[in-house]
Amino acid sequence: MREKIKVKTPVVEMDGDEMTRIMWKMIRDKLLLPFLDMDIKYYDLHIKNRDITDDRVTVDAANAIMEYGVGIKCATITPNADRVKEYDLKEMWKSPNGTIRSMLDGTVFRKPIFVKNIKPSVSTWEKPIIIGRHAYGDVYDNVEIAVPGPGKASIIFTPSGGGKTEEKTIHEFKGPGIIQGIHNTDESMLNFARACFSFALDQKTDLWFSDKDTISKTYDARFRDIFQREYEENWETRFEDAGIEYFFTLIDDAVARVIRSEGGMLWALKNYDGDVMSDMIATAYGSLAMMTSVLVSPNGCYEYEAAHGTVQKHYYKHLDNEETSTNSMALIFAWSGGLRKRGELDGTDSLVAFADKLDEASVETVESGIMTGDLLLVAEKATHNRKVNTTQFIDAIEKRLHEKLQ
Repeated sequence: MREKIKVKTPVVEMDGDEMTRIMWKMIRDKLLLPFLDMDIKYYDLHIKNRDITDDRVTVDAANAIMEYGVGIKCATITPNADRVKEYDLKEMWKSPNGTIRSMLDGTVFRKPIFVKNIKPSVSTWEKPIIIGRHAYGDVYDNVEIAVPGPGKASIIFTPSGGGKTEEKTIHEFKGPGIIQGIHNTDESMLNFARACFSFALDQKTDLWFSDKDTISKTYDARFRDIFQREYEENWETRFEDAGIEYFFTLIDDAVARVIRSEGGMLWALKNYDGDVMSDMIATAYGSLAMMTSVLVSPNGCYEYEAAHGTVQKHYYKHLDNEETSTNSMALIFAWSGGLRKRGELDGTDSLVAFADKLDEASVETVESGIMTGDLLLVAEKATHNRKVNTTQFIDAIEKRLHEKLQ
């Protein structure tokens, strides 16, 4: 029996919902626990447990990540009105990702998982496009009011140390409507900029930043100015020495440029923009389940997760005892990414090597033609291609992993 690799520092695990929860357990039982001796700090972020704890469990998980440095998260439900009814919830709880990201004040970096037999939908893309998403503020930490009828909506700032209160009218309502307030902080925007410059330098790739400062002349312009000042003061010489560049443009122009490009850049985006564009990039590279995601906080904490949702439709099929063919690649890469970082922080080379072999086993399984239904639709046609079900896919990776670890 092979001796298990000792993981020196505890790892924070956050369980999730629906079909991803089913696969999460398979991955732990088949691809991790037989090979690793881990002290796992477990937090169950299942929607019912969040409801029972009044979402305290999410806050506890975020605090644990800050304590131990590395967290690994399954996909979770962000409830809407239908979900509140379906799970008989007390209220429409906030996104767990939003809560964790707000507490860690980090930047989310998402990068496609490349396999040789799946080509990007955009024919010019020859290199990966990394999305750097600011994971603080904007609509994910907003306040909203449903306006019942005629009236005046204003935005007001009152200085805490005294001084002049500033007020601006948002809109004079003649009937029902809605209003929303969002915010950001200079500290968070600067942390975002520094994380992006650092990550681009580490990856030796160009950095693009885009927003809409021609329309949002205060909010978006603040992001642009902070990025530019930080670049000129601390990164310009290092970028030039590395042969890479920093580039700002409006987001609509950036979208057009990205589609015509060969890829190979880190595209930094505000919170909502990054949420949308990361899904577009993931889909264009093959599948939402083929995208890595890591939240990097300014105090050196890391949270790895799948970039996709809970695969609700497949879960309902699973409950009806119907066969599913659900792609677990992003969930596996969440674990391998977190374990690799844990090994790097602890100086455990064997753990880093294990994470690398797990990635290789997963990629090689798909490249060998064994894949789930979503990948079969976009993979290059080959006689050896074979669609397998959810369990068979993980079993095939397990077999290949065993062979690599001999």
